[in-house]
Amino acid sequence: MKSPDSSDLACKGKSPSGRLTVRSDIPFIACLVLLGGFYVIMILLMILADVYYTDASALKETLGKREIQYSIKLSLISCTISTLLSLWISVPIGYLMSRFQFRCKALVDTVLDIPIVLPPLVVGLSLLILFNYPPFRWLSPWVVFEIPAVILAQFMVACAFAVRTMRVTFDQIPQRYEEVAMTLGCNRSQAFWKVIFPQSRRGLLAAGTLAWARSLGEFGPILVFAGSTRMRTEVLPTSVYLEMQSGNLKGMLSVSIVMILLSALVLILARVFGMQRINA
Repeated sequence: MKSPDSSDLACKGKSPSGRLTVRSDIPFIACLVLLGGFYVIMILLMILADVYYTDASALKETLGKREIQYSIKLSLISCTISTLLSLWISVPIGYLMSRFQFRCKALVDTVLDIPIVLPPLVVGLSLLILFNYPPFRWLSPWVVFEIPAVILAQFMVACAFAVRTMRVTFDQIPQRYEEVAMTLGCNRSQAFWKVIFPQSRRGLLAAGTLAWARSLGEFGPILVFAGSTRMRTEVLPTSVYLEMQSGNLKGMLSVSIVMILLSALVLILARVFGMQRINA
């Protein structure tokens, strides 16, 4: 008869009758719920605090301002453009990093993570300095402290998150699918578009959602590289900053509510369409 393994005995205890019994999972699950629930409750309480403090009249007054309406419009346009640019770049980079081995790959992987770990203000400052040197200096009058600077600042940070998401997505798709397609007469490009890309749509949706939400909340690079000029480069995060600078706390909270609603709407739509794809 085989003796019980020490790892099995470590997971079991003895009952009064001397029989081995499996310990209850309730304490372990209770700890998980307690720790995870604390964070979830804190997020909900922060949102409820904003909603409770902001009255309807202040929200209506804030949304009626031409500056805030311009800020909302520019935010929606710039976030969408930066998201499309992020997806355009992240798909080939994510596929390349997932499927190919090459010299200095670890270095490239590290460089791709730099915008994630750098302080946002440093990203904006680096962009500002970069556009003081040719050939970027030649474009500086049309980019720096203009709307393209808003899009570029959002893109530089959001694209790093999209790249990481797309690489994980391609890593989860077995490479054998491509190999089978190429043995049936496809080249690598055809195998990618006909086999791999259709399977990566859920990851593409996740990357786009993450990039859009990250672009919406971007503040530091925009403030340094694009400024916070009203009716010119003002987006929702800088609207919060400008309302705070003017001492308008309720106006600041009203803009924050708008950002929360937009972020929640994007996440809900992503999950709804994602579930539809799963069911299909």
